[in-house]
Amino acid sequence: MAQSLKDKYESELKAKVKERLGITNDYAIPKLEKISINFGLGESATNAKTLENAINDLVNIAGQKPVITRAKKSIASFKLREDAAIGLKVTLRKDRMYNFLSKLINVALPRVRDFQGLSFKSFDGRGNYTFGLKEQLVFPEIKYDKVDAVRGMDITICTTSPNNEGAKVLLEELGFPFRKPTAAQLEKMAKAA
Repeated sequence: MAQSLKDKYESELKAKVKERLGITNDYAIPKLEKISINFGLGESATNAKTLENAINDLVNIAGQKPVITRAKKSIASFKLREDAAIGLKVTLRKDRMYNFLSKLINVALPRVRDFQGLSFKSFDGRGNYTFGLKEQLVFPEIKYDKVDAVRGMDITICTTSPNNEGAKVLLEELGFPFRKPTAAQLEKMAKAA
């Protein structure tokens, strides 16, 4: 049986991260905390069938029922009513988080059209990484002929690292396909340091 990403992290990757960052305390080694997935529904939120289809898509992708986010107040220029459904969110932890991350890295991201790698610029300064996918069809659980609309999603990966460097090393060791910097970017980074 194949080794899960969580087991691989505990047995092999944790020591590599510790070595690369030069950490002496085992409790200071960065690890994954949670993964949040957000679906924006946009104007289609008024249709109950669209909301139901979006919930089914997110359940199939994440393996967990999402929470419906609702508008806090009415905004006439956006044709938005108070308490209308405007999005979906789900937070994954523990085994579901590692299973989703493994599926994302090994199956979904390679299926993205014209994929060049993920940007290093999406770290927030506190060890979290956020990126977006333009369509839910990259996940194998979504059947192409059953999709009523293409929906994008935002994925946030939260780590225990206090800075970007620790989170970057952790995600690289987990197998994240980051974009290789160009010669001009390397030169710019060398000047900044």
